[in-house]
Amino acid sequence: MNEHTPSFQRPFDDALKGLGTDPIPAGVYYDPDWYRLEVEAIFRRTWLNVGHVCELPEPGSFFRCELEFANASLIVARGRDGAIRAFHNVCTHRGTQLVGAARGKAATFSCPYHRWTFGNDGQLLSAPDFERFYIDDKASCNLAEASVDVCAGLIFVNLDRRPRQCLREFLGPMGEMIETLPVSRASAWDEYVYEIDANWKVTFDNFQENYHLRFIHKRTNGAPPLETTENPYNYPMGFELFGPHRMNTSPGGSVLDDPPKPLLLQLLGRMAAQFAEEGLTGGAHDRDYFIFFPNLYVFGNPSMHFTHAVLPLSAERSRGVFRFYWNGEPSGARAHLARELALAFAREIHTEDGDVLMKGQKGIGSGALDHFHFQSQEVMCRHLYHSVDRMVRDYLSEKGGAR
Repeated sequence: MNEHTPSFQRPFDDALKGLGTDPIPAGVYYDPDWYRLEVEAIFRRTWLNVGHVCELPEPGSFFRCELEFANASLIVARGRDGAIRAFHNVCTHRGTQLVGAARGKAATFSCPYHRWTFGNDGQLLSAPDFERFYIDDKASCNLAEASVDVCAGLIFVNLDRRPRQCLREFLGPMGEMIETLPVSRASAWDEYVYEIDANWKVTFDNFQENYHLRFIHKRTNGAPPLETTENPYNYPMGFELFGPHRMNTSPGGSVLDDPPKPLLLQLLGRMAAQFAEEGLTGGAHDRDYFIFFPNLYVFGNPSMHFTHAVLPLSAERSRGVFRFYWNGEPSGARAHLARELALAFAREIHTEDGDVLMKGQKGIGSGALDHFHFQSQEVMCRHLYHSVDRMVRDYLSEKGGAR
């Protein structure tokens, strides 16, 4: 950042100086070989958010999680002891997947092939003719576990059998901050899932900068008129870096270029107040936008209270999962309308991004560019690039290779 940095952001310059200003190589956003390195170096051994404790309200509750980048299917379940565990959805007899349902409640999981049956704590309970196997230790046939832990109600898994850091160490100070957000108290959720022909970083970067708001979201989330503020383009009020993670502070609300109908305007005006009545307030961090490496956003704004995870599917395709969290059932018609409006408004904003992201991927993937440029308002994108690059190169060093 430099003398062109807006005055309200200058106190944060020192934290960002180490990122430099060099052009960014384009190949890492489409090259299949680099993508495979990202999967091995990052996604197979990093803590990833897969859900929330409100999805497992009682012993026996479970949900299935597909992580295609690793060809992995997980069962995340709450056992009779109340503990949350994550198991590979793989029978230890001959590898058949145990569970096809997306979620449910079950005391046991039985393989459809030969009826090996496991408890929701992963233990092998029974197997027909087990005495005919050459197995001395029955416990060796328990379901294979993935590492799992919880922060602010959010469930994280790690496919690495021996994670280099526990979850709290990995999340760092931002993990403590999100404990104050409404998500930590949520008891209900809504979600929508999308898939897009764009590299996961291309998709993720779109939500890390406000530079595009006045062009892509002019109607729904554009900038206030120039004469009303020193921040006419709705840029973040500042940035902070925490290891591979980052956060920014959002400005206040914006004025819509095309004002909605009176009823919609009235509902928009009441949304925050309604959520506050329901206890959905973010406190000191309700304008902070938390970005956890490698692929998770957490936003504490009580009127648009969500997480958003972006998962890689291939070098040029990704999946996003938006989750909106609530505290209990809506108390009445106004509360229900406020929630539906929050969902519709967020989805409308996101829909506006889709076409330009796919066009961007086509352009990058054509090979026409050797590199491209990030400006100061795209500093979060630059930080993600550096974090990914560092982790991949560390992985190659561990393996004794080079790139």
